[in-house]
Amino acid sequence: MAKAFGIVTSSPQHKVEGMQNYRSIGAFSFLGRFRVIDFPISNLSNSGINNIQVYITKKPRSLVAHIGTGRHYNINSKRGKIQIVVPDEELVNPIYNTNINSFFSNIEYIRKQSQEYVVIAPSCMIFTQNYDELLQQHAKSGADITLLYHKVFDAKEGYTTCNTLDLDGDKVKGIYPNLGDEDNKDMFMESFIMKKDLLLDLMDAARQTSSVYTLTNIVNAKCGELDVRGVEHHGFFAPITSLETYYKANMNLIDFDEAASLFTADWPIYTRTSDSCPSQFYDEAVVKNSLVSNGCEIRGSVEDSVIGRGVTIGKGAVIKGCVVNAHSEIGENVVLQNQIVDKYAKIIHENKILAEPDQPGYIKRSDIL
Repeated sequence: MAKAFGIVTSSPQHKVEGMQNYRSIGAFSFLGRFRVIDFPISNLSNSGINNIQVYITKKPRSLVAHIGTGRHYNINSKRGKIQIVVPDEELVNPIYNTNINSFFSNIEYIRKQSQEYVVIAPSCMIFTQNYDELLQQHAKSGADITLLYHKVFDAKEGYTTCNTLDLDGDKVKGIYPNLGDEDNKDMFMESFIMKKDLLLDLMDAARQTSSVYTLTNIVNAKCGELDVRGVEHHGFFAPITSLETYYKANMNLIDFDEAASLFTADWPIYTRTSDSCPSQFYDEAVVKNSLVSNGCEIRGSVEDSVIGRGVTIGKGAVIKGCVVNAHSEIGENVVLQNQIVDKYAKIIHENKILAEPDQPGYIKRSDIL
């Protein structure tokens, strides 16, 4: 059993145009079945971390409803709990919307935790990680702070709002914004391990330095004083930090080999389930290389796409390279290519909406086209 409690941060520095108008990134539907928040919470739960605090800074309703009591994450009230933390008041300026200020809003909860260590994970990134093994590695190394990172070879194309680690071996010399000037970067995964008392000290130091400092800011400032180590992550990794990265992550995981690097039998990703009938594929339906969730009615052609729960696709419709979220309706003879269709949208009048894969289109939630 891990001797740590978990914190899932809200990652307010990342902005996903369109979709984030309706919910936080953690509440985004993913692969038609999951929510993005399912990955950090499942990682913590699978690692034996059963006391988890989830921070939500804006538009909490969808995420609160999805997380509920947390029982579907294999956490029950006898072993631990999930606590959802929402700010008490609206901030006068979004620059104050930092994880440090969020932690201070619930500092008594942090102080009262009996565990010696804290594991801090982001709500906006898709990956799996055994934090219990990482915690043991951290304790054995004698480091003050352990940071998780992933080597990427396309840093010029994505990760524009992410940070990178400046490493000397496993020693972290600094944490810097990704400037997109090089392809090869050690991308910081916004995951920290440290002792609870050190987190409290860093919170105080951050507030004394600047009212808008984040945990990343203060750790970067303390790299010369503290022993900060980086540990490389292996496997699938996708930050959900823009409309393009959300689309790319869904598209990549249609590939079986890519999916096998994320989903394994010994590391389940938990989610809230709903009762719905199997999808119906009518005689005229053609479905290739796609993920189709329960409760759908498919009469058209679907290729290289992710189809959420309860979607209706009419006769003669052609859906290619699209992410169609739950309960949307695609009318007869409609052609969609490289689109993200938000929940409850109806495309019944427009007959052709096309975009390029590197700049996917977005159709608003509940919109009628």
